[in-house]
Amino acid sequence: MTPADILASLFPAGHDVTATGALLRGTGDGIHVLGIVDGAFPGVDEAVALAGDVLAIAAHDDGAPILFLLDSGSQRMSRRDELLGLSETLAHLAKALRLAAARGHRTIGLLYGGTAAGAFIATALACDTLVALPGAHPAVMDLPSMARVTKLPLAVLEEKAAATPVFAPGLDNIVATGGIAAVWDPNRPLSEQLAALLAEPPAGDARARLGAARGGRPKAAAIAAEVERLALAHG
Repeated sequence: MTPADILASLFPAGHDVTATGALLRGTGDGIHVLGIVDGAFPGVDEAVALAGDVLAIAAHDDGAPILFLLDSGSQRMSRRDELLGLSETLAHLAKALRLAAARGHRTIGLLYGGTAAGAFIATALACDTLVALPGAHPAVMDLPSMARVTKLPLAVLEEKAAATPVFAPGLDNIVATGGIAAVWDPNRPLSEQLAALLAEPPAGDARARLGAARGGRPKAAAIAAEVERLALAHG
């Protein structure tokens, strides 16, 4: 689906979402819409601009949700962006989304294309809930890049990726780890699926529980629960 198709299905009564370069801004049916489209590689300028949009929304106490549409590359690792503090600006964007959530604005990521690395972590994965459409292809890090960072042979990583979703890119694997809550049906109105999601009361970060239930990340929830128990026990 194209961004126009997605927005038309989300907001059949109309919306005022427009694109400025690769960034989406606007509203539909009382919901704030932001996003990165066209497989763009967000750098410092895009991260600062989006964080400013999120902080402006967070300054209002209306509790209107934020829907973040995403089809991106990884973060733009140009010399200029690195020298200007790319990692810090992406972290700023992620923290802005968390601040908005803390101030009562539910944040929902909708992944409909590609995304990877910092661009993924600082946007869709920083939202309260992440959903996807079929054909999305996320990767926290692709295996060739992981091989360069870890110095492990690519064949070893491919073997591990085949055995556990934690190592593997792709929609099915991220769903199995609980990173994506649900894959929406493009043949049904997206407006209905969004309304159903918003009708559910916020239940905190469910990713570890989903990962355990789906068998893709069996240890995280139990470890987090034990850490919490010990922390509370020792003040």
